[in-house]
Parts: sequence; structure tokens; C-alpha cells
Amino acid sequence: MAGTKEQLLDLLEQNRGQYISGEEAAKRLNISRAAVWKGIQGLRNEGYQVNAVQNRGYSLSEETDILSAQGIGRYLQPSCSSLKLEVFRETGSTNNLLREKAAAGAPEGTVVAAVSQTEGKGRLGRRFFSPADTGVYLSLLLRPDTWLPEQAVHITTMAAVAACEAIEALGERTARIKWVNDIFMDGRKVSGILTEASMGLESGRLDYVVLGIGFNAYAPEGGFPPEIGEIAGAVFPERQNDGKNRLAAEFLNRFMVYYRAGAEGSYVEKYRKRSLVIGKEVLVLKQGRKRKAKALDVDRDCHLLVEYEDGEREELSSGEISVRLTRTEQ
Repeated sequence: MAGTKEQLLDLLEQNRGQYISGEEAAKRLNISRAAVWKGIQGLRNEGYQVNAVQNRGYSLSEETDILSAQGIGRYLQPSCSSLKLEVFRETGSTNNLLREKAAAGAPEGTVVAAVSQTEGKGRLGRRFFSPADTGVYLSLLLRPDTWLPEQAVHITTMAAVAACEAIEALGERTARIKWVNDIFMDGRKVSGILTEASMGLESGRLDYVVLGIGFNAYAPEGGFPPEIGEIAGAVFPERQNDGKNRLAAEFLNRFMVYYRAGAEGSYVEKYRKRSLVIGKEVLVLKQGRKRKAKALDVDRDCHLLVEYEDGEREELSSGEISVRLTRTEQ
């Protein structure tokens, strides 16, 4: 059961920008006026800008931009009605945390998000830079028990399309996809996706899938670390009113529509149209080898069709590619 502070935050989020008297808040939450005051102080200590006006009450400022389950929930559409959100101030990795919950029987639709991660995960054992208060880091538990393991890539591609659409819904800049899981804007990576799956040994089908996604909502103070400074970018050029909660919700709204439609949905063509690599020269990194190739297309199974310099063609279902991008490439 949610505590007083969480209940107050939910009430303030649902009425953001409007004033609610302490008496009304106490009545709605069935708590004392003193408990309301204490809860408000607790929210302020966590950084929430709660305005207070005599004879009017309390109001959560429109400018507040703190990731929270209550804040995300405010923007969710009916397609997300089954989701159960939990937001942490800090965790090691939202994917690792959710895999533990999945192994313990957590239901499909469980979502964990974090303000910061100390051990954010990227593909191929890389770290995902996850500083506090500048990003959105979340993981969603799915149990597509009728799907075969090789269909898990569809979840990644659905997420990539949903991420692009979410970004564009909140701004005027175009988002594109570098196969298979990176989102770029103006030649810089602003989001990464990591899908991890567990297979049922007897059924041969997916037991569960943990879909993890991280967005660089804003550039960190002082800029990105030198090792990623040349490639990393941010979704928003400047601070937004409730930007992080809106970004998380926009992504979940769009992803769940694609997921409910299944692996044969309309997202593949949208993925193809947003590709940054089709028609370009790429370097295929696979099994310790590097080969130059041209990216020709993305097929219905979300494989990347490439043609090597010797004329050999291959449909890539795994591995990694690199491609030279310009800062203004759209």
C-alpha cells in the first residue's frame, strides 16, 4: 500500500498546476492535516516544487521534472492499463532488477524505472551511462509465451519505432534507427535498447522477455564523459516541464500498441523507413571479424540484409555494425 507521501504525489500529479487545500487533501486521502503537511515537506525534500498559497492550498508546479510512477501514470493511455510501475531513485540496473522479479513470478506488464543506474547495461557487456536526473531508464517485463526465441528481435524493433515516435511527439526533431537497437538524432545517439530473454527448456518458447531502454533526456552538467562525448546526444536541447515522465509514458503508450498487435504488426515498415543504414556502407562486426558491406534492406523478420565486397549476401540476425554518420543526417 502506498504511503502518505506517495498518495499525496499521486493527488498532486493528477491535479498538476491546480491548488488543492490541505483540508481537501486530508479528506480525499483519509489522513490528518498534520500528515498532509508532513507529506508535503517530504516531497519538497526530494526536490518537488510544491507551491503553497494561503486559502488556496498546495499545487505541484508545472515546471517540476522528476521521474515518478505517479508522473508517468498521469500520461498513460488505456493500452497501458495493465502496467504496474515502480520508480527507484537509484538502482544497479533496471534490467537486472526486473529479471529477479521475473524469476520470482512477477506478471507481464511489471515496469521498473530509475532516476539513475550505477551499473546500466548496454549490448555486448558495455555500460550504459546513467547519471541522475538527466535520463529515463526503464525496463518492461513481457511474457509472450507463444513466441519462439528467434522472434525476440521483434520486441527490440517495436521498441525502436516506439522510441522514435515518442521522441518526435515531444519535439520537432527527427529520430532515426541504427540497426538494431540504437536511436540517433542529428548524428548522435540519444537512446539504447537492451532486450534480454529467458527460454522455457521444455516448451522451447520464450518464458519471459525483459525490454530495457535508456533515454538521454538531457545532456549532463559538464557534458558527456570523454569516451562517449563524440557520439552521445540528448533528446531535449533544454529542460522541459515534466519532460522525463512524458517521454517515458509516450514510449510505453506506443510500444504496448505494437506489442498487442503481435509480431506481424505494422511496425516493420516503419522501422525500415527510419533506418539510418539502408543504402550505406557499413562495417559488419561478427564473431571477431570485421567486413565491409553495403546495407541493402531490413526484412520482415527484422534481419539486416547486407552485401559484402565479394558479392556475398547475408541476412544478419545478430552481431553489430558501424556506420559513419554526419551530424545533420536525418
